[in-house]
Amino acid sequence: MEATLDVVKRDGRGKNEARRLRAKGRIPGVVYGSRNDGKAPEGVPVAVDPKELLRILHSDSGANTLITLKVDGGRGAQVMVKEYQLDPITHKLLHADFYQLAMDKAIVVTVPIHVTGTPQGVKQQGGLLDFVTREVQVECLPADIPEHITIDVSELMLHQAVRLKEVPASAKLKFVTDAETMLVHVVMPKAEESKETAAAEAGAVAAAPAEPEVIKKGKTEKEGEEAPKK
Repeated sequence: MEATLDVVKRDGRGKNEARRLRAKGRIPGVVYGSRNDGKAPEGVPVAVDPKELLRILHSDSGANTLITLKVDGGRGAQVMVKEYQLDPITHKLLHADFYQLAMDKAIVVTVPIHVTGTPQGVKQQGGLLDFVTREVQVECLPADIPEHITIDVSELMLHQAVRLKEVPASAKLKFVTDAETMLVHVVMPKAEESKETAAAEAGAVAAAPAEPEVIKKGKTEKEGEEAPKK
């Protein structure tokens, strides 16, 4: 998804300036350019409409949305949200940072995993689909960032899993996350698993050989001695 966001430059900095902006329905932000010689350039302070930015962050592509950022009504630059800060109580946006993209250079982003289908191990064997890894990192050009990685779990049986190396490769991106990473698997519900474990333990006890019975006796007659006459 692509979006357009209008911002304006701001001169002031600090907490007082941030309070004034929020009182006017805006939040402070900073736009960073591309790195030069490995050094991060100085950021440009801007004022942002939090409602418009939240609309973008709540879209399907979220923070991976490619944004055309227009500063003071200018031509616009291609950016992405670098990070943002939320109020821990109200969850309102407090601050946002953007970084400018070089459209011909690959970047590493985090993409969510999306599943389709209902596993056979759920429908036929009473299992549950367990999400192990919900996001993976991929490297691609900014224009090729996918909204999500889709995997089909329809054929999964009980105790079977899908690992990242089994996801079909794409010419437009490569996975950065370890190929052996487990994404999903079908497991037995905990209650049933506990019953099976208890049954297995009971069976193991029953199958164990019985200990020889020890019969205690009184004094034994010493070898070579005659038993006392009655």
